[in-house]
Order: sequence, then C-alpha cells, then structure tokens
Amino acid sequence: MSTTTDPSGPQTRDFAAEGMTCGACAARIQKVLSREEGVESAEVNYATGRARVAFDPDLTDVERLRARVDRLGYGLAPVDDTPGAGEELVERDTEERAQRSWKWRVILATPPTLVVVWLAMFSGELGEQTWARWTQFLLTTPVQFWVGWPFLAEMVRRARRLTANMDTLIGLGTLSAYGYSVVTLLIGGFLFFEVAAAIVALLALGRYFEARSKSRAGHAIRALLELGAKEARLLRDGDEVLVPVEQVRVGDLVRVRPGEKVPTDGEVVDGASALDESMLTGESVPVEKTVGDAVAGATVNTSGVLTVRTTAVGSDTALAHIVAMVQEAQSGKAPVQRLADRISGVFVPVVIAIALVTFAVWALVLGEPVQGLTTAVAVLIIACPCALGLATPIAIMVGTGRGAELGVLIKRIETLEATRKITTVVFDKTGTLTRGEMAVTAVRHAEGEDPGQLLRLAGAVEADSEHPIGAAIAAQARERMPVRTDDARSDGALPPASSFEAVAGNGVRATVEGTEVLVGRAGWLETSGLRLPTELAEAATRSERDGETVVFIGWDGRVRGAVAVADTVKDDAAAVVAELHDLGMSVAMLTGDNARTAEAIGRTVGIDRVLAEVFPDDKRGEIERLQADGEVVAMVGDGVNDAPALVQADLGIAIGTGTDVAIESSDLTLMRGDLPGVPLAINLSRRTYRTILQNLGWAFGYNVAAIPLAAVGLLNPMIAGAAMAFSSVSVVLNALRLRRFGR
Repeated sequence: MSTTTDPSGPQTRDFAAEGMTCGACAARIQKVLSREEGVESAEVNYATGRARVAFDPDLTDVERLRARVDRLGYGLAPVDDTPGAGEELVERDTEERAQRSWKWRVILATPPTLVVVWLAMFSGELGEQTWARWTQFLLTTPVQFWVGWPFLAEMVRRARRLTANMDTLIGLGTLSAYGYSVVTLLIGGFLFFEVAAAIVALLALGRYFEARSKSRAGHAIRALLELGAKEARLLRDGDEVLVPVEQVRVGDLVRVRPGEKVPTDGEVVDGASALDESMLTGESVPVEKTVGDAVAGATVNTSGVLTVRTTAVGSDTALAHIVAMVQEAQSGKAPVQRLADRISGVFVPVVIAIALVTFAVWALVLGEPVQGLTTAVAVLIIACPCALGLATPIAIMVGTGRGAELGVLIKRIETLEATRKITTVVFDKTGTLTRGEMAVTAVRHAEGEDPGQLLRLAGAVEADSEHPIGAAIAAQARERMPVRTDDARSDGALPPASSFEAVAGNGVRATVEGTEVLVGRAGWLETSGLRLPTELAEAATRSERDGETVVFIGWDGRVRGAVAVADTVKDDAAAVVAELHDLGMSVAMLTGDNARTAEAIGRTVGIDRVLAEVFPDDKRGEIERLQADGEVVAMVGDGVNDAPALVQADLGIAIGTGTDVAIESSDLTLMRGDLPGVPLAINLSRRTYRTILQNLGWAFGYNVAAIPLAAVGLLNPMIAGAAMAFSSVSVVLNALRLRRFGR
C-alpha cells in the first residue's frame, strides 16, 4: 500500500519516481533520499518506477522529500495502490504514451537513417559528391534533434544540476559525431552523420522495446489491481441501488447476481452459489458458498444469487492485502543487487572519464584524432547502466507477479536467496500434512454383530458430542443412515439418546432404544462389567500401531465392536514429500501427537524425520535445534502456534487457509492452501533467483567486455549503439521467461 503509519514510529510512503531513464538515476535518487535527515531507509526501483521511503514525520515530511528530489531534476508523486483508487489506470496510460512516443520516433527515424547509412557506407564515390554530403546533413539533423530530443533534453537537465546519467552518454556521443561532421562538411573531411543518425534510431528502438517489455513484466500486478468490482448492488430499504464500490461501507448488505463480481469481502447472509476464486488462489474449480461462509471481493459468482454483509472494504480487503504483499516484494531489493546499485551510482562519470582518456591516447599519443573521436563515441555509447539497473528488479517483478497468478505470494525478497540454500523442510502435521479433522477409518465388530448397528448406536450416543472423536463417529453414522421415505427426519437422523453421561478421560454412556450403550476406552468398559473379546483387542492393537485412535462400543455385558478414528493424511502429501526429496531436501514433521501416531503418519508419507510430542511453545525450539545442527530450514504451517516457528525458520511458508497470524509471520504464503504449492513455491523462488543471477552476470559481463573493446577501436559506434540498445532489452526478455513458469 502507499502508506503505513504508526503513531509511535516512522511512516512508510510509496512514490512514483518520475524522470528516471536508467539505473544510475535510481541510484542517485536513492542516495539523496537516504541522506536526508529523518529518512530511515529509501529504496528506488528503476524497473517499477517506484520509490519507497521510511521516514520520521517529526524530522521531515513528504513535501520536503519531494523538494529534495525536484532539485535533482526528478520528481516524486505519492501513489495509492488500493484496488479501485485509479492509480493503475494512470500508470497504464503513462506506459502506453511512452510506448507510442518511442514507436513513432522509430518509424520516423528509420527511412532517413537508412538513406544516410547507404550514402555514407555503400554508395561508393557517389557518397563523396557535394549533394550527397549535404543530403546526409539534411536527413540527419531531424533525427538528431527531433527523434533524439528526449536524450538531449535529459542531458541538458542533468548538466544544469551538475549530474550525469545514461542520456548524458548518449547526448555526448551523438552530438560529438554530429558536430564533428558539420565542421568537416564545411571545411572538408570525413563525415560521421551516419553514426549519429544510426545511434539515435537504434537507441530509440531499444527504448521502445524496453518500455514494451517492462509493461509486459508488470502485467500481473496490474491485472490484480484491475480485478476488483467497480460497482456494487447496495440493498437499501429492500431495494437494490447500483453505486460505485468506493461508497460501500462495513456492515452494508450487497446483492451479487450470477456472473457478477463480489464487490468487497463479506459474509453470506442469504442464498447459495459457487464462486470462482482463481484470482485469490490460482485454483480454477469454483468453491461452494452458503449462509455463514466468508467471501472475498473480486471473486466471481458463477450461479445463484447471494446477499453478502460487508466485513472489509478498500485497503482492508483480501485483494488489497495480496496487492500490498506483491508490491512490497517488488519494491525490495535482493542482497545481490547492492553491488549493482553501487556501480550504477558511479558508472556514468567513470565512463565519461574513460572516453576522454581514450580520445587523448588516440589523438595525442597515436596521432589519430579521427579514430580517437570514433572510439570515444563508441565508449560513450556502448556503456549501459540500464542493464545493471534492470537486472534484479525486472526479474523480481515477473517472478512475484507470476507467483501471484499461481497463488504463491512472495513477501520478502530475501526469500529468493534463502530458497536455494534450504536443506530441510519441516511440516506441521495437523491441518498441513493432515486434514485437521478426525474421521472414522475402520469399524471392527465381534462375531455375530452387525457393523451398521454398531455405528448407529455409537453415533446416537455421540450425537451431541463436541469432542473431535465423538463428532467424527456421529458424522460417519449419519452418513450411513438409510433414507426412509415414510419419515422425513430419518435422512441423516440418529435415534434419540437419554440419560447421557460423560466420564472424563474414559468415554460416554447413554440409553438408546431402551439399552444402555457405552462408548470409550477398553479399560473403562471392562471395569464397567463388559467383557472384551480377544479378536477385538488384537484388532485394536494393530490399529493403534498404525497411529489410529480406537474407541470401543458395548452393551448388555459385552464389548460388541470398536471404531478406529484418525486425522487422515491429505491425498497429495506423499507425492509432495517425494517431490521435495527430488529437489535434494530432507523432510521432517513436527507434531504434538504421541510418537507412535506420528511415526505411523511419517511412514505413510515418506517423512525422513519425525519430531513428536512437541508442545506448541516448543516448536520454535525444535527449529533452532535443527539450525544448530547445520540445517537450513523451511517451516510449513497454518496455525497460531506455528507463528514463532515460521519466524525462526530460514524460510517460513504459510498455508493460506490458515490463520492471519501464521500468514503474517511467513515469507511465502500459499493462497490455495494445498501442499503441492510448497515445491511449486520453492521452485519458483529458485527460478527467479537464478534469473537474477543470469541477468546480473550478463549486465556485468557486457560492460566489462564491451567498454575495453570500444576503447581499443574494435567496435564501430553504430554497432556499439545497437549493442547498448539491446543490452537492457535482453535482461527484460530473459526475465519474461518466468511468465511461462508452471504452464
């Protein structure tokens, strides 16, 4: 979001950083803001065109920050990214104008540039005639001063403030070639009009491709911003009133018809339908909603009519939180970017110095001033801080955007680097590896007993139980009840129970259809006078060995059967563990369950290490012990008691269906809430980080190799212009490959 405020602490504001044309611009603005009194931190991102500043409002304010940046020749404009605030439309309009402007400059520059290059390089003696030389001048002049005006204007602005950037290099290089050619046109000598025209045309083409590619890179976040509904059907005195969504307040009732978007977060108070929640979770299968269910703004109603009571609006909605988390990640900088920032900050002055030295050596030492001019121009043109400035942020933009589309929210950029070092993934058991709900896994019966009748009577006794085991038995019994057409209540209804009594730690008893039925532990039933058959005791032992909890059912002096209950493992748990093994990681499970139950579940899904009988307060300590053993740990959890462990872990992964506390404590959030998201998130993070390294390697390698080649005269200035134009485009195109991840 654009603002976070703590009355007792600093403010954090987001701004649009205007006027930046290369990574050196971003580095300069960041340096100036960071040195301002009261500013605690400043991050300026060339790829996103954003600045994030944390400052003490008692020492400075927004206007002072803006004035400081204005003196540099740049601008700061506060932004509001709340869905529906309209900032995304302004940003898109600005991007489209920039693309159109550069596109027309390329179109208008191409024909005269081709003619000038042909006359200068391929026409032979024809190009030496007076009319041909003046034609080159006439065709190059509009290319230099109209098509190249953005470069020249920015160069002048920088010079007025005694600073320099990429446009300074371009302006100096092209004006040097053009000015020298004008002089030699009048007094006789070599012309370099084709160098000036071709460089401007190629750089304009590069700027067009860069603007277009950056727009594609930011597609995911803009798509999220535009997902929200623009209008809502507000219920007032029983009538529907169509109003802008900004007018909806918490507590209002809104009606959502089939095909419409839910305008805000809320709770269903009437109706039933299925909602397409793919914008939140990446999951395309619609989710059934009925009275009492929570719904999120921007999800799409696919069938029935819903009446929803609003619970959150504006920046408090789930969509706004997702956008905020993605933008938080995109605004940050990976540790590997710090070196690139430092180099970008001194890049332009160093390149100008190298160009001057190059000219001096060629002209004064080697006695070739003309060659010295061309090599100096090549040095100025070939250098490219843009690629350095774009390498990291553009990969982060695309990677985090693609993650948002897949339901993976990367909250901290350091996460990208942490994922490549992970050696152990620790899963919380309940609600993460397992469903978090007890279910009946088996019904055992003594010889001559009917298992259906056993479950029916046990379910009747447990019908009103709040204990997870009792509730699971009652639910299973209801599911198996036959439907009788002569009694509407029989569908899922159990026979009534009376004289109910719960014996703490042992079980329950009640009278059902005139018979006292006991459901509970074997020892309690035996002390109550019920005999336990040997075959039931042996079957129960086998179930308990497999991690199941067994309760016995008996009446009239005999135990008649047993029901095995367990928190069932999610269907895809074993496959996810196997995939993590394929990634070279070991997998551990953390649970408060007894060791026998935990070991059984661990064997089922292929867990390498089981940490059982761990109290909630001790989960963090277990993570610390693993780290002390040299493990780099990723923790996957979904509950309040997982939050300390998520924070302690080197990488915290929260299941999105969990609690807000767990999600806020994590580095990655899986909005789908399914286990396959864990390896997906790790793979995406690793791929994004690898792309950052590739981009930085190319950006550094390009400049380290290209500048010396230009200085010794091995690069024609036109080739240098083409190489510089496409160096920044190349890192953007490499980053855009991440958009295909998971397809």
